[in-house]
Amino acid sequence: MDFINNHLGEFSALLVAVFWSISALAFESASRRLGSLPVNLLRLIIGFMFLSFLTFARRHMLFPVDASAQNWIWLGLSGLVGFVFGDLFLFKSFTIIGSRFSMLIMTLVPPMTAFFGWIILDEHLTLLNLAGIILTLTGIALAIFSRNSAEEKLTLKLAPSGILYALGGAVGQALGLVLSKLGLRDYDPFSATQIRVIIGIAGFAFLVTIMKRWSGVRSALKDGPGMKSLSLGAFFGPFLGVSFSLISVKFAKTGIASTIMALTPVFILLPVYFLYKHKVTLPELIGSVISVCGVALFFV
Repeated sequence: MDFINNHLGEFSALLVAVFWSISALAFESASRRLGSLPVNLLRLIIGFMFLSFLTFARRHMLFPVDASAQNWIWLGLSGLVGFVFGDLFLFKSFTIIGSRFSMLIMTLVPPMTAFFGWIILDEHLTLLNLAGIILTLTGIALAIFSRNSAEEKLTLKLAPSGILYALGGAVGQALGLVLSKLGLRDYDPFSATQIRVIIGIAGFAFLVTIMKRWSGVRSALKDGPGMKSLSLGAFFGPFLGVSFSLISVKFAKTGIASTIMALTPVFILLPVYFLYKHKVTLPELIGSVISVCGVALFFV
């Protein structure tokens, strides 16, 4: 029990990687039917409903009315940077350079998070921490980079705009995570997630309005199968995934937490194999083993 308590942040990050694997599959299915912008907005609204039910059961509060001004400022900024800025740029990169290369660039999130954590939070990593990060990222890159190697080669010239959008998504996710820790402090992680989601909803609602996409949102609400996938993704993403990511950064260094969370592309290999018959290659298996070894260093 002491071992679990001493590594609560790391174990929470592992759960986040599992939750995000499930939500990624659900959101992929929903996005194909409903479109990425409606999915981004509706997933946060549904996630907020789940969060409200939980916080009412736990704290007898539907809304985070007891949060301080500091909580609202930093967590709200985190929601804006992470949900709106980060996710908007990441989804845009998918359409230009594809999800495989976008996710490869997103492996820069852990070192970016460690850098922002050092600059903003004065967090210092040990040599063992750095070794774990490097080893884990190596395994993740190997697992991701080997996908569809017969169709996409390393020699392909990627559009600079796609690379920049993916880098923007990585910066948004990394900075959003650090800002979350800055605003969380001793506040309840689930209520803190509510604040991030509220600001995220406001941000996407603004985008939907200026882009005149409310008709797409209304159409999405009428799509039964699409909404089922979206609801599943919202439960494991904005509800459980984001909440446990805050628990993780509360009890672990942000660089370590983000590295473990980055295992999502590795964890997703098994369900993709059974659901979509995607062949798991030897490099992917080797990459998975290397990643797990890297994560194991965080528990030493």
